[in-house]
Parts: sequence; structure tokens; C-alpha cells
Amino acid sequence: MSLRKKKLTQIRRKLDLLDNRLLGLIKKRTNLVKKILQNKTSKKQIVDNKRIKIILKNIKKKSSSKKIDTRLTNMIWKGMIKAYIDFEYRKFKKK
Repeated sequence: MSLRKKKLTQIRRKLDLLDNRLLGLIKKRTNLVKKILQNKTSKKQIVDNKRIKIILKNIKKKSSSKKIDTRLTNMIWKGMIKAYIDFEYRKFKKK
């Protein structure tokens, strides 16, 4: 195995470990979202555009101060928010 290929394998192993940690955080986040959903009485409460704007603004600020590409984090959070909105709609029907 070439040195470059070995290096790639090492980096990918680190990414896999990080992905496992992210899954743990996603599980914790999902549990919190479930608790929030228990306190919502109508589907209209699922999408809170004001809160979404605040979240995205804070993420942009924090990303910038941590020197993380703000476009990248914006896309990640928008995707995550969209996924959780979908999750809430699916789970709300079963309440």
C-alpha cells in the first residue's frame, strides 16, 4: 500500500469515528425534539420560522468565530432543520 493510500485510510478511519460520535449527538437531539413535540398541540406549531432564522443567524456567527465555512454550516443546519420538521410531522400524526 502506498504512503498516500495509507494516509487516506487513516484519515477515513478518523472520519468514521467522528461519524459515530455525531450519531450519538443526533440521538440526543432527536430525544429533545420528541420532548418538544409532546408539548405541541397543533401541526401549525411544528414550523417556527422566527426560531429557524435565529438558529441560522447564531450558527453563522459561531461558525465565523470558529473559522468554519459559514456556507457549509448553513447548508448542514438547513438540512437538519428540514429533516427534523419532516420527523415532527411524521410523529405528530401518531400522537
